[in-house]
Amino acid sequence: MNELFASLPWYDLTEIRSSTDALWSRLAHSLRKRGLRHVPAALNREIPHEAQWRSGQLLFSQSCGYDVLVRANQLRILATPVYTPTPCLGGNYSSMIVVRADSRFECLEDLRGSTCVINTPTSHSGMNVLRALFAPMSRNGRFFESVWRTGSHEASLMMIARGWADVAAIDCITYALLQRHRPRALRGIRVLCCSSRFPAPPYVVGSQISEGDVHQIREALAETLAAQDMRGVKDALLIKEVVDLPLRSYQSIADLERRTLESEYSEVGFSTYYLPKRQYSNSA
Repeated sequence: MNELFASLPWYDLTEIRSSTDALWSRLAHSLRKRGLRHVPAALNREIPHEAQWRSGQLLFSQSCGYDVLVRANQLRILATPVYTPTPCLGGNYSSMIVVRADSRFECLEDLRGSTCVINTPTSHSGMNVLRALFAPMSRNGRFFESVWRTGSHEASLMMIARGWADVAAIDCITYALLQRHRPRALRGIRVLCCSSRFPAPPYVVGSQISEGDVHQIREALAETLAAQDMRGVKDALLIKEVVDLPLRSYQSIADLERRTLESEYSEVGFSTYYLPKRQYSNSA
């Protein structure tokens, strides 16, 4: 059997990468002590995480709750991290609806006819939440003048800061990490409101992992995060602990999507246009 994949693609900012690696190193050591075989020595950042999920050789990763629902045959929830930013509660998190600081927008209705940006069409925090907020206000299936995909929360923020877009939804963990490490990314940005809370991005294993190994990985993860010498790592990653949220807890994400689609509002999501990268690159 080939070595399995491990990745932690969510919130993997360069500034905290050493802490992310330390978390995996400690967890991998604990897994080997428990008898698990083919545990990778390092996180894989070369192969896209979606390809790792599809490979049938995934050991450990983190995904959006939206991905868990649409990739039920590839991913299985292991545990849900409890994050420390104020908008988080238990194993839940929310999105910040952001606009340009000097804009005229004071409420969601003010954004009618504006330009919206989302990170990806399978993002709960950047797309699903935002779509649900504006669906009730849509007319003939539309609310915005245009909607574009940027590829990342940080790119969406830059679009707004430069006046090229008007609104985006940014998950509160990303927002807190940028506030700590890249405050310039939030310069010229104002939080208009926050979304409701939903289950946070869970740690996942590949669907091929046995029930016994899932139990061992879950215990090793909890043990790793409870270790006293991991306090600095957890602080850097904004993690307090992990909780066990079953798949049905994430059904609220699917329910939100279902209600939105029943309203026949579709301008945000898979119909959204890709924005050419040259239009929002840092060199632009």
